[in-house]
Amino acid sequence: MGVVSSCCESCFRSRKSQSYEPLLLENEREAVADLLQYLENRTTTNFFSGSPLSALTTLSFSDNVDLQRSAALAFAEITEKEVRPVGRDTLDPILFLLSSHDTEVQRAASAALGNLAVNTDNKLLIVKLGGLEPLIRQMLSPNVEVQCNAVGCVTNLATHDDNKTKIAKSGALVPLTRLARSKDMRVQRNATGALLNMTHSDENRQQLVNAGAIPVLVSLLNSPDTDVQYYCTTALSNIAVDGVNRKKLAQSEPKLVASLVQLMDSPSLKVQCQAALALRNLASDEKYQLEIVKADGLSSLLRLLQSAYLPLILSSAACVRNVSIHPQNESPIIESGFLQPLINLLSFKDNEEVQCHAISTLRNLAASSEKNKQAIVKAGAVQSIKELVLEVPTNVQSEMTACVAVLALSDELKGQLLEMGICEVLIPLTNSPSSEVQGNSAAALGNLSSKVDGRSTGDDYSAFNEVWDQPEGGMHQYLYRFLTSPDATFQHIAVWTIVQLLESGDPILNAHIRTSPILIPNIRQLAQTRTSSPVSSVGGTPHSPHSQHSYQETETGDGQGEIQMLARRILEITEHDGEGALTPSASASQIQPGSFADTTESASGRDHEELRKSVREAFAGGSSTH
Repeated sequence: MGVVSSCCESCFRSRKSQSYEPLLLENEREAVADLLQYLENRTTTNFFSGSPLSALTTLSFSDNVDLQRSAALAFAEITEKEVRPVGRDTLDPILFLLSSHDTEVQRAASAALGNLAVNTDNKLLIVKLGGLEPLIRQMLSPNVEVQCNAVGCVTNLATHDDNKTKIAKSGALVPLTRLARSKDMRVQRNATGALLNMTHSDENRQQLVNAGAIPVLVSLLNSPDTDVQYYCTTALSNIAVDGVNRKKLAQSEPKLVASLVQLMDSPSLKVQCQAALALRNLASDEKYQLEIVKADGLSSLLRLLQSAYLPLILSSAACVRNVSIHPQNESPIIESGFLQPLINLLSFKDNEEVQCHAISTLRNLAASSEKNKQAIVKAGAVQSIKELVLEVPTNVQSEMTACVAVLALSDELKGQLLEMGICEVLIPLTNSPSSEVQGNSAAALGNLSSKVDGRSTGDDYSAFNEVWDQPEGGMHQYLYRFLTSPDATFQHIAVWTIVQLLESGDPILNAHIRTSPILIPNIRQLAQTRTSSPVSSVGGTPHSPHSQHSYQETETGDGQGEIQMLARRILEITEHDGEGALTPSASASQIQPGSFADTTESASGRDHEELRKSVREAFAGGSSTH
């Protein structure tokens, strides 16, 4: 805030001896005398009430411009020393001075108003009393000092949410945008600060865009002033939250990404952080996901990811997560050296959001490439997940189990994951209070249970036998819980997984299932009864959109019908007379890891939409959202 400094006593005393004194009205002479006395005892005087305020008010409303100047200077100096909530009786004389045609009065009055606008109550009252109109006029002043103080005051007023829309509708955005290009760095700094304060709501962002702020903000990213860089970067980050605005930026600002990538190497930590966050928001769109990699943004993001400053870690992790959504970026990110830093962040217990970004990125990187899946496992991701997953917050558990579900789609890795003992932590999580964690954990177990077409009798399913009854009831209790779940999604996971286990040909697993007093009766019920109860989904066990081994919905699209068909397949296998190994039936072989498809729009289905979405993503190995 530009503040006018003055020595009020000297000002008044010098003018007391000037020739205009006899022309003063009696009340004005008394006001000058009183104010001089109060200024001599300023440390003990309250200028915002009583006689001191009355004296200032008299001089403010005087027709004598010299007295107005003295009052404005006094207000500026007083408010520089002390700011408190004030009433209309204080603001009215200052607002009157603000409308003066005298530049010096304008300059001092706007400084006083800007000082008072630091206080929350005053922000609201200034706008309520009509302070915006004279401030806008002063922003159009040719005097740089007046511009600076007026814009600084608007910047302070715009920090209150209740004022933002009023400022946007007042006509202030066009002059603010123009002044952001001022050659005076103070004006530029105040103007860009005000524009930033206006970017915190959808409506106001649109008003800013309409006022032509985008090209101005982008051009000022190259400002030599750190504050201006910060204000513009943050404002653009907020503007980029909106998809329509991202399209406008893509069409009109071809140098934006390069400028933001460059700012990630700024000497200022806050500028680095905001540049990464702006890129994160831009990377909500595919075009920008690719462009950030093309502009060599990965090297800077990797450096920030490994910093010791939490805001930098968080902003870069969030950005990399979005960039990793695009399949073409998976290998470049891995080749740039991100795997180990991301795995290290899984144990970043100081911030749950950092953990979520890190594991989601790993999941994205594994989505479409067998090579990438193997690289992630080799780097130690699964071992870290196994060690951490039972202790981390629920949101992180959900992401971790979804990541394992994606990795388990790899036919080359299934055996390795089973040998690591990953089932030991997945099984307890199928009984998590979170339905998302339950579904993702079951998806991972289902993917581990499935085999490539033409499975051989040499496939090792001993890992499932080892966890049949433990921990926490083992596979046995998990399958029972899902079979008896009221949600058809979970029922479907259970019957599909049992089919995979039975078709493994493992005699011990076959015996476990065949002799189970809790599985077979429920399977019989599912096989015999076409339930009329609402279902939340159909067809759903593990799948990857990039894998030929995908679980497809049946031709009828009838979820309950598919559950019934799978249940009958289970009974067919378990009731076989045991002569030799069974081969997959035609109906069973068509049910491979694939996508969920909704059947009904029942109330129950809508209630479980979030669960279905989570499980679909886990099975699909699809990229997580930003």
